[in-house]
Amino acid sequence: MTPPVAWRDEALLRSLTPSVLAVLVRRGADFAAAEDAVQDALVEAVRVWPAEQPRDPKGWLVTVAWRRFLDATRSEAARRRREVRAEEEPLPGPAPAADDTLRLYFLCAHPSLTPSSAVALTLRAVGGLTTRQIAQAYLVPEATMAQRISRAKRTVSGVRFDRPGDVATVLRVLYLVFNEGYSGDVDLAAEAIRLTRRLAAAIDHPEVAGLLALMLLHHARRASRTAPDGALVPLAEQDRSRWDTASIAEGVEILQAALARDRLGEFQAQAAIAALHADAPTAEETDWVQIVEWYDELAGLTDSPVVRLNRAVAVGEADGPRAGLAALAALDDSLPRHAAAAAFLHERDGDPATAARLYAEAARRATSLAERDHLTRQAARLNSRPRP
Repeated sequence: MTPPVAWRDEALLRSLTPSVLAVLVRRGADFAAAEDAVQDALVEAVRVWPAEQPRDPKGWLVTVAWRRFLDATRSEAARRRREVRAEEEPLPGPAPAADDTLRLYFLCAHPSLTPSSAVALTLRAVGGLTTRQIAQAYLVPEATMAQRISRAKRTVSGVRFDRPGDVATVLRVLYLVFNEGYSGDVDLAAEAIRLTRRLAAAIDHPEVAGLLALMLLHHARRASRTAPDGALVPLAEQDRSRWDTASIAEGVEILQAALARDRLGEFQAQAAIAALHADAPTAEETDWVQIVEWYDELAGLTDSPVVRLNRAVAVGEADGPRAGLAALAALDDSLPRHAAAAAFLHERDGDPATAARLYAEAARRATSLAERDHLTRQAARLNSRPRP
């Protein structure tokens, strides 16, 4: 069934917004003014296009946005600069085929921005989401999010790129978006996958492919992660028939192509671990020995205590709970989820009393309601057992 014209236009406008904004920034407009001009052009498109959509929608938007930018910057003090810019106004006709969207990824992940501001600006400028949608996704008032985005735009205004941007920073921002999951009417996990696909199409980099593979492999298990009542379902207990096999197959294919380039990075290593979990028909058939090997690679790349904590749990599965507890003993017990990992390994080692105490401690430290409830139930389950 053909979608209504209005919906087609809305989807088209959203897809064109970042590339049009990037053209204005490349032509010399500061970010905040360019973004305002593009928004004006989008409003004009909504008014005009239902009657007659242009043959070159992107070129139309660039032309209208550039004119709005020039109109907005007219003043006596800036007359000479405006005249120079006016001479650069794009001529009618098809817009250049080059996609400048990649510049926006690096601009929105500028090191002077806080992670939360970088995420918000990425969703606004590259994702094309409205301020209201972003505010709902992060459960904050729209005015608060508008101020955050405005400050971020002011921070990056005037920034020019005279060297390649930091791909690692862009990937961290996209991974932050992905980990927010779903809230309000915006599926941020799906949005992060969409944006990472676009980045992968614009830049040939194995870690971009690694992040895309990781997202697909994690997202494939989404439907099985919670029970009908909203309770968390641990990986070992998930209904694997509900996993999205098409996403798993795509993620594995992308990962294999990235690994073949022999430029291993942390997202590729994480994706390899996720692929091994996805490949196991049952939890009992998981290749924990190979997972430990990948955690060794990942620990060497990141030297992250959290990675070493996850490795300790994998060691407990591969070599027995006491080996896992020995690996865990070398880590700071104030680490997030340290108590939960210790509880799991002590339960596997046949010490339910210690495990129950640690599950209760982990519940008190939990950062989300769903995680706290899950850990509380684990403690209650063990405490309800008859003591020998």
